[in-house]
Amino acid sequence: MKKYLALILAFVMLFALGAVSVSADDGRVTATGTGQGIDGNVVVEIEADADTIYSVTVLEQNETPGIGSVAVEKLPGAIVAANSIAVDGISGATVTSTAIKTAITEALTSAGIDPAPFEIAPEAAAAAEKTPVTLDCDVVIVGAGGAGLTAAVRATQEGAKVLVLEKMPMVGGNSLKASGGMNCADTKFQEAAGITDSGVEEFIEDTMNGGHQLNDRALVTTLAENSAEAVEWLESIGAPLPKVAATGGTTHKYLHSPEDGSPVGSYLVAKLSEEAEKQGIEIMLNTTATEILMQDGAAVGVKAEDSAHDYTINAKAVILATGGFGSNFDLMCSFNPSLANAVTTNHPGATGDGIMMAEAVGAATVDMDQIQLHPTVYQATSMLVSEKMRSLGAILVNQEGKRFCNDLSTRDAVSAAELQQTGGYAYIIFDQNLVDHNKSAQEYINKGMAAQGASYEELAVNMGLEGDAVQNFVETMDVWNKAVASGVDEEFGRNNGMDDDLSTAPFYAIQIAPGIHHTMGGIKIDTDAEVISTDGSVIPGLFAAGETTGGVHGGNRIGGNAVCDFVVFGRIAGLNAADYAAALELAPAA
Repeated sequence: MKKYLALILAFVMLFALGAVSVSADDGRVTATGTGQGIDGNVVVEIEADADTIYSVTVLEQNETPGIGSVAVEKLPGAIVAANSIAVDGISGATVTSTAIKTAITEALTSAGIDPAPFEIAPEAAAAAEKTPVTLDCDVVIVGAGGAGLTAAVRATQEGAKVLVLEKMPMVGGNSLKASGGMNCADTKFQEAAGITDSGVEEFIEDTMNGGHQLNDRALVTTLAENSAEAVEWLESIGAPLPKVAATGGTTHKYLHSPEDGSPVGSYLVAKLSEEAEKQGIEIMLNTTATEILMQDGAAVGVKAEDSAHDYTINAKAVILATGGFGSNFDLMCSFNPSLANAVTTNHPGATGDGIMMAEAVGAATVDMDQIQLHPTVYQATSMLVSEKMRSLGAILVNQEGKRFCNDLSTRDAVSAAELQQTGGYAYIIFDQNLVDHNKSAQEYINKGMAAQGASYEELAVNMGLEGDAVQNFVETMDVWNKAVASGVDEEFGRNNGMDDDLSTAPFYAIQIAPGIHHTMGGIKIDTDAEVISTDGSVIPGLFAAGETTGGVHGGNRIGGNAVCDFVVFGRIAGLNAADYAAALELAPAA
């Protein structure tokens, strides 16, 4: 009897608090529930009875724009349509999808409705025969990440009719995860900041040295020489990058980022998407390209499919912008078996589709075995902690409370140093001053990733350091702050990211370790973004840009160069594909 009274009392309290209400007409219940998202709570309101979920509304959320926000937009409707929580989550937004489902389960339970009937997966509909559809355009672009969107906007500016295919339910790809900035040389923003030693030649040499001289120098030169024009072009479409800083592995300040400190990737994807919409560019989501169409040795379109259609897309030019293969463990492990148990920062669609399609029509590849680890990955969620944190002054310490390397060396060097530390991990240390100047840092705190302390001693304890490590940490921080004051890092020779010390309480630490971040290898291209065949000739009509290509980064990518890569070569691919298509239009019939 006491058990039932307790249940009745709990239900009455929920009504009193307004969490549950019942319609007098049909017995439908309205209730709220909460799930843990990637960036705080996701609160939903449902209307349901024991047999049916009538509506799901997300009341509160702070999920990542372009990623988690897609699940917020699409999943509630899918759950209502299927009358089941057990529908597929939104690919690429797993955490948010799970949060929404958890919140619905909690809401049902709080309303006294058994969630079990709604946890049964809906029966799969019989596979219907797909409808064949033929589409025509000047330029078809496969992939709607940074490179694909850039190419689409640039080709449309040249007057081309463009169609973009994206296999994921959202645009952005890995570009959405870029949180640092875009490396550029000889820009007006550097000039305004009084930076005169970060020119094109220095950019080229830093990139070549960072890539262990495996890079294609001609591609690197094109990257550097076109970087200033690329950043000006971004400004022309409403995406300025005026703040300038240094990044790991460079001797100068090339890194350009948004004025408000926003992560550069989501910022640029949003701006490029707005421009694409303004120009009327059609982007077909959930549409997977499967084959490049060839005629007389030239690319003339692609085959693609979605859940209901088989597409034949005729085009005068094809641009591959499908990203790398950092989520294809079978492919990566064919080059490096030791990566089998590693975490990856890559989105789930980064499976190398474009590379394989290009190889199928005779394209050459380069540097496929060059796979980069990023040293600052939060292992619990595989979330990248931006290199910009260190460029603004953060440092790395080990479990003994000591620095162990030049924190702003190349990514491969820092990753290797971390793996040699106790446990194979480290902590990135920052202070409130850095948080106040970097939105990403505040997001890490909001996500519960950071330990915090009002003093160095308190932070050390909250990090889990013990014994001598606590005092070591205090001494490490004191030595570092003195190094910043003098401008000389006598321990490890760091010479960048030393404008501000770490003396403003509270202090923060995030435990990090290396994770798979970037695949430097891919389709071989020339400086016009034309795809090169295995015999060394150009494949007419076929272009590629972004992480699906190889040669730009060599054996190690410098932070900030991927964004420059997708903007510079995305623009080149878009321009040249549009020009190629226009030339075919004007060519006399055979």
